[in-house]
Amino acid sequence: MNNILALFKKETSSYFNSPIAYFNIIAYLAVSAGLFFWFGFFFERRQVQMTYFFRLMPWIFLFFVPAMTMRLWAEEKKMGTVEMLMTLPIKSHEVVIGKFLSSFFLIAIMIILSFPIPITLSFLGNPDGGQIVASYLGLLLMGAAYLSIGFCASTITSDQIIAFISGILMCFGMLVIGFVPYFRDFGLESHFGSITRGVVDTRDLIYYFSVIGFFLYLSILSVESKRWR
Repeated sequence: MNNILALFKKETSSYFNSPIAYFNIIAYLAVSAGLFFWFGFFFERRQVQMTYFFRLMPWIFLFFVPAMTMRLWAEEKKMGTVEMLMTLPIKSHEVVIGKFLSSFFLIAIMIILSFPIPITLSFLGNPDGGQIVASYLGLLLMGAAYLSIGFCASTITSDQIIAFISGILMCFGMLVIGFVPYFRDFGLESHFGSITRGVVDTRDLIYYFSVIGFFLYLSILSVESKRWR
């Protein structure tokens, strides 16, 4: 636990001691607010609801999250610091969890800072508060799932561009597989859509935690294999 906390602090510090965190936060807020307010979802429909905002988020995350995760491991290998990291008395799962939690912390900040949008809508109408809270929970779960997938993609290559593209493709596959007949229960979007309707089903929670755990486990195996190369 101490190693995980130490790595979490190190990674979080590296985010906020560089423009990376601030750029991601500002870009995410600008894109999400811009799409919601200026591309017709609000003003054309004259409706005070958040459905359209939340349905856009998986597609926005599809690019933002892999852009974050591409550096998590690929950068370590490119800079040659991975060898030093592997010689430290720290286990592979501690490395993965520490880096994952640090990135999730940044994603959570990005999501929370978008909360002024529903606050704004509350002055213009009477949006469903329970649905909004459930949808934000869904965003956190979706972000964590994308993050685990992107991290897994980052562990298999030292090239950040390849890690970025691989992360997008893997996340996209997990997102749209639910549109395929008989595979609905395997898609990220299907379960996210269920949560955004204001119903937090135990099956949706189990699904997301299973996806997160599965890809983190693959990441641990990938990192562990590099100790013996």
